[in-house]
Amino acid sequence: MSLYECVFIARQDIAQPQVDALADQFAGVLTSLGGEVKKREYWGLRNIAFRINKNRKGHYLLFNISAPHAAIKEMERQMNINEDILRYLTVRVEELEEGPSAVMQAKNQRDDRPRRDGDDRLRREGFGRDREGGFGRDREGGFGRDREGGGFGRPPRSAEGETP
Repeated sequence: MSLYECVFIARQDIAQPQVDALADQFAGVLTSLGGEVKKREYWGLRNIAFRINKNRKGHYLLFNISAPHAAIKEMERQMNINEDILRYLTVRVEELEEGPSAVMQAKNQRDDRPRRDGDDRLRREGFGRDREGGFGRDREGGFGRDREGGGFGRPPRSAEGETP
């Protein structure tokens, strides 16, 4: 049997259980025709590079498959018919990857990074909200709120809403 990798994108407005049901449906097609899904990864709801049928995001799934060509053709035919599938790509490979894919490895590395503690670096450099609630550096004629509270270089308003 041949080895394949298949990535498909499902619509953004379907729920996670529906995405799992779609994956089960396509895995069932493959197993009924003598194939086998070796690995199945859900990459999550991700941005798409360009809009596809008015969708800006999509649920990405990866299958590593060992199946005959006829099973792959039937799976692709059903993906083409299904309105919840935006795009799919099936590629024949020499051998299947062991362990997590490159996308999952990058996602795990991103999760392992220490989180920045707020925006301390920006505060140290003088940007962001200052103690008076303004934005940016308080300079005379600069941006942000003035010390009197008028904001953005305007004089403060009176209680009636008019400038004095």
